[in-house]
Amino acid sequence: MHVKKIIFSLALFLLFTTVWSQAIPSEDEKIPYFTTFSKNAKLSFGDDDFVQIIFFVVPEKSNDPFYIRVYDADNGGTIDEKVANFNSKTKFSFYGGKGAHSDKAAQELSPKGNYKSGVFITGKTFGEDATLDGNWYEFGPFNPKEGELQSNFNGYVFKMVVEGLDGDDGNLYKLFLSSQKDKNVKVEGANSFYYEYTFRLEEKAGYVGHIYPYVTQDVIEVDISTFDYDNAGTIRVVSVEKKGEMFASETEGVWAQVKFKIEKAEIGTSLDIQFINKNTVKNNNVAVYITNQYGVAMPFFSQPIGGVPKYKYNIKMKPAK
Repeated sequence: MHVKKIIFSLALFLLFTTVWSQAIPSEDEKIPYFTTFSKNAKLSFGDDDFVQIIFFVVPEKSNDPFYIRVYDADNGGTIDEKVANFNSKTKFSFYGGKGAHSDKAAQELSPKGNYKSGVFITGKTFGEDATLDGNWYEFGPFNPKEGELQSNFNGYVFKMVVEGLDGDDGNLYKLFLSSQKDKNVKVEGANSFYYEYTFRLEEKAGYVGHIYPYVTQDVIEVDISTFDYDNAGTIRVVSVEKKGEMFASETEGVWAQVKFKIEKAEIGTSLDIQFINKNTVKNNNVAVYITNQYGVAMPFFSQPIGGVPKYKYNIKMKPAK
């Protein structure tokens, strides 16, 4: 195994034991929905590749079945983004087994090659369905041992691939990794993560959305790439060492990148990358990925590893003269 991956694996093994799943996106992220557009949509709508990949981690010692619940899985109604008339379909596919996460293609920033790696377990394609509008749809039950055992995550990893098929509308949805079929009940010790993330920001001015990458020992610089932030506001990075390093947003329908150096105190902690609305922007969908100085994609977690980072004020005392 590559030395950089060994360091990352050891860090996660030590820390990936105290979190548990909530809604995905989580309460800490304050992001209302994932967004997946169908393949005929314009890139200026905010989805760069019409595919969303979400990974789930279930603790290695877990023996109880679990469910993946999808809120508003269909394409239609008040939540989803209509272009003209709803004409779109979205496919949800669930994978486990060998290669579901460890296959390199599954961790790439674009859906190329064998990104549907692993063992296909189940899936369903949704069009417009009024019975699902504003309601939950359950996949499962699943046996935790059907996932891919990944020691660096201290558990079994599963993958959901969400693809925009025919049409040009945006499907907005959220997920829950639940121990029960008919309601949302947390699976203790579980979490979820992404390598690229396409989501909807709230439209009101002053709103703040959050994503949480974890900084391993080999990281000295972090690059944040954002697609179609629409000049909505600013990006701020908060950590145990940074009170708030600010970056301006860029123009519509393009990728923009900001870089910042990692301080020693930030190693082994999560970063809080914030999207702050300075204006009211309707239907603002954004795609984000994060890489280190080697260009290696960094996962960011629905539940931040080690908790939401808090800036530590350093008061320096000077001796009286």
